Amino acid sequence: MTYETDSSAFLARLKQVGGEVEGMLESLLAAAPLPGEIARPARLLDAMRHGVLAGGKRLRPFLVVETARALGQTGEGPLRAGAAIELLHCYSLIHDDLPAMDDDDLRRGRPTVHKAFDEATAILAGDALLTLAFDVMGDLPTHPDGAIRAALCVGLARASGVGGMAGGQMLDLAAESAPAPLDAHAIERLQAMKTGALLRFSIDAGAIIGHATPHARASLSRCGGALGAAFQIADDILDAEGDEAKLGKRAGKDAARNKATYVSAFGLDQAKVARDRLVAQAEAAVDEAGLGESGDILRAAALFIAARTN
Repeated sequence: MTYETDSSAFLARLKQVGGEVEGMLESLLAAAPLPGEIARPARLLDAMRHGVLAGGKRLRPFLVVETARALGQTGEGPLRAGAAIELLHCYSLIHDDLPAMDDDDLRRGRPTVHKAFDEATAILAGDALLTLAFDVMGDLPTHPDGAIRAALCVGLARASGVGGMAGGQMLDLAAESAPAPLDAHAIERLQAMKTGALLRFSIDAGAIIGHATPHARASLSRCGGALGAAFQIADDILDAEGDEAKLGKRAGKDAARNKATYVSAFGLDQAKVARDRLVAQAEAAVDEAGLGESGDILRAAALFIAARTN
C-alpha cells in the first residue's frame, strides 16, 4: 500500500502532521515572553492566535516535514521550520484580508482578524507573525548548523519578499485595474510569486534540512514549483465553482474584483487541464529526485491538491 494509491493513508498522515504542527504553533504563541522579549501584549497575542489557530490543512509545514522525512530527517527541526513557514503564511492571510487589499470578512469559516479585532491590531498581528517566523527559523532548536539555519532564513525571505509573495500581491493588485487583461505569461509569473513561491520553498526547506544532493534538491524544487502552480489554479477553480460553506470564505470574489486568474483567462476547462498537467509534472519531478517509495507521500500531496474541495 502506498500513499499514492491510498488516499485514506495520505489523509491520515496529513491529519497527524497537522496535529503536531498545531501543537508547535500553540507553544510558539504562548503568553510567556521569550528571552529577550519584554512582554507579549494580550490583545495582540489574541489576534495572532485568532489568525493562526483557526484550523486549516497546514499543507506548507506538511510539505517541509514530509520532504525532510523522505530524505531521512525527522524530529523537532523540520516541524519548527514548517511552523515558521505557517506563521508567515498566516501573516500574509491577515494582511490580504484587510480592506485595503482583498477586503474579506471570513477566513476558514470565522471572522477575519480585522473584523474580530480592528484594522490596526490586524496589521500589527501580521507584522508580529512575520518577525516571529524568522525568529523560529533562525533559532538553534530548528537546526544545530548555523549555515543550515541561515540558508532557511534566506530562502524564506526570498520566497516571501519583493521577489516572491509580497511582489506577487503587488502584481495582483495592479492587475485589478489594468487597462487590458494579463497574458498567460504574466498570470503564471504573478501566481508563481504570490502563492507558488512559499509552497515551493516548503519543499526546498525540507530538502535543505534533509541534506539533499544538488541533483535531488533541484528536482524537488521543480516539484515544488509545479505543485505551487497547481495549487493556485485549483484555488481559482474552487473560487469559480466551489461551495462557500465548504470553502469557509466568500466564493466568486475573483470575478467580482476582476482578478487575473487562469480561469478568467482561459476558462474552467482549460484551467483544469493545466492543473492536471502541473500535478503530473510534480510527480515526475519526485521520480527524478530518486526518492523511490519514500517520495510516495509527495506524489500523493500533488494528487490531493488537484482533488481538494476547500
